[in-house]
Amino acid sequence: MKTSLETLEGLKRAFTVDVPIDIFNQKVDKILQTMASQVSIDGFRKGKVPVAIVKKRFGSNAKSDAVNEVVNETLYDALTEAKITPAARPTITKVDSEGKTNFTYTVEFEVFPTIEMADFSKLEVEKIEVDITKADEDKTLNGLQEQSIEFNPVKRKSKEGDKVTMDFVGTIEGAEFEGGEAKDFELIIGKGTMIPGFEECVTDVAAGKTVELDVSFPEDYQATHLAGKPVKFSININEVKAPKKPKLDAEFAKKFDEKSVEDLLASMKEQMRVEIDGRIEQLNKDALFNALAAANEFDVPQSSIDAEAQSLLTEMQERMQQQGQMQPTEMPVSLFNEEAERRVRLGLMVGQIAKDNKIQVTMEQIDERIAQMSQSYGEDAQQMINYYNEDVSRKSSVELMIVEKMVQGTILEKAKIKTIKKKFSEITERG
Repeated sequence: MKTSLETLEGLKRAFTVDVPIDIFNQKVDKILQTMASQVSIDGFRKGKVPVAIVKKRFGSNAKSDAVNEVVNETLYDALTEAKITPAARPTITKVDSEGKTNFTYTVEFEVFPTIEMADFSKLEVEKIEVDITKADEDKTLNGLQEQSIEFNPVKRKSKEGDKVTMDFVGTIEGAEFEGGEAKDFELIIGKGTMIPGFEECVTDVAAGKTVELDVSFPEDYQATHLAGKPVKFSININEVKAPKKPKLDAEFAKKFDEKSVEDLLASMKEQMRVEIDGRIEQLNKDALFNALAAANEFDVPQSSIDAEAQSLLTEMQERMQQQGQMQPTEMPVSLFNEEAERRVRLGLMVGQIAKDNKIQVTMEQIDERIAQMSQSYGEDAQQMINYYNEDVSRKSSVELMIVEKMVQGTILEKAKIKTIKKKFSEITERG
């Protein structure tokens, strides 16, 4: 078996393989013999059709099947012998089965790029740090109280913070429009959830009253067919409820499965630290890898980008289905190309750095990481370890997390780090 490799544009390669013609001819003959025992042709009993007749009728099909068999049986060994690793499944582009001595075929594919990583010591990376202040803790605790606010009916006019129940009908040029009518609609005044002017109209109004509102939808309104249009609302106030904020006592703590206010505060602070640390870790990881990507330019296999983009599309469709959302009839996979390229590029860099620095992950490290994950999910550590060890792909995903973390550490040992102090709210209130 002889092979030759031709470099095409970018990462594309053409790989030609020569196989003795006898191997191909034997495949054709064997396929024809199998066909002769199975096909039905007028004038012959099934299984008694002469091979010569089958060859005349189905010879082209037999050759096509023989091509696929020879390629499948020889390509892997040929690539291995030539020390070539395609980035995706090769495509057959040329076949010559008429030679006297050789059967020749050519496949085309992309290869992975050769990456020479830039000097880590020249990388400048921002690292976010956050201190949780007493004001942050008070704001978070106040948020927990607001989650537990009870609203009770009052016989007075509405004001900010009240929950108002209403019926309303909206019309544009005298005609009702889709989405412009509601019954027993609840609105907490001051939350800013309605179009400008709506909350002001239902403030300082008692139950049983009707108010009229003339206003326009914002120019950037999400429903484009309504954007900028004047609308008239007729609003009936059914009920006004005042908020009652719960006291910080043991009864309140029980709502969050804690025995006392002290236990609740301790749990809350711990959760705040866990949440902010998780977000900071992701932000710092993104900053590091973005700096790494900017310092290392190389071609990325389009086939890998296409596969990753398809995977991202599938993930989104499954997520939308799980959430009960209606999927667009046609969502082009090209929407995910940019993110797909970023992921493939980072994956190649992480792999190269791991290889260059002989980074390897042990089973002990994998089990330890799974045990840490089990604490976050509130699961039994050993059960979760068993779950991941049952499936190679599950375990591989954990291994990749560890490799990425070790690669980060390798880079940070040499990179120039610039510490950026951020407020707790700056991180937690990001979209």
